[in-house]
Amino acid sequence: MSATPAAVIVAIDGPSGTGKSSTSKAVAARLGLRYLDTGAQYRAMTWWMLNNGIDVSDPSEIAAAADKPAIVSGTDPQAPGISADGADASVPIRSQEVTAAVSAVSAVPEVRTRITDLQRTIAAGTQEPGDAGTGIVVEGRDIGTTVLPDADLKVFLTASPEARAARRSGELKSADGKAHADLAATQQALAARDKADSSRKTSPLKKAGDAVEVDTTELTLEQVIECVVTLVEKASADKAGRMEKAAR
Repeated sequence: MSATPAAVIVAIDGPSGTGKSSTSKAVAARLGLRYLDTGAQYRAMTWWMLNNGIDVSDPSEIAAAADKPAIVSGTDPQAPGISADGADASVPIRSQEVTAAVSAVSAVPEVRTRITDLQRTIAAGTQEPGDAGTGIVVEGRDIGTTVLPDADLKVFLTASPEARAARRSGELKSADGKAHADLAATQQALAARDKADSSRKTSPLKKAGDAVEVDTTELTLEQVIECVVTLVEKASADKAGRMEKAAR
């Protein structure tokens, strides 16, 4: 495992199917950083609402319930985990039911405010001196633009619609555990999600002006990981240099 010269906050954004989760977890594990899947937080909120009778088609109901569940995110890249009101939500948040509803729930401003505050608190905790000063890789859709605009490094992953659909169809599983192989349907679902995420009024999906864009279409996962590791190591070294200069 490589060591980073300074604890850094890394924001990795991009749409579904670009390799965000696999890349973020691998980079964090390789460099000894913490890891936060912000999408899982919105999914956990959505799962809790579905299980508690909240009408997820009614923004007012969603807003009224946004501060109720206790969402706890693990930050170990090897086993991040997530719970809602003490119940392990790691598996059920990946269901088709949650996938179909998460855009509507995450578009509600009260939900985004609640989850954004949680994300910032977690990231800030990795910058403290001592054992907590490990740094963190935070993945999502608005991390570099809204949640952590002062992140030490911002990366925006992209890929062709075809490549994203092929990857996503292998990841999505229904409640019975069977993989979804309909690439056309998956591509349509991704396009709908992109439109919803990019057009919402609160924190839309978009590339930060100072983000490094990485097109993963023709790259293997290992190549993407190596690319981002190099970027993180440089950002960490640069930060260490600035800190040393400021301390003189």
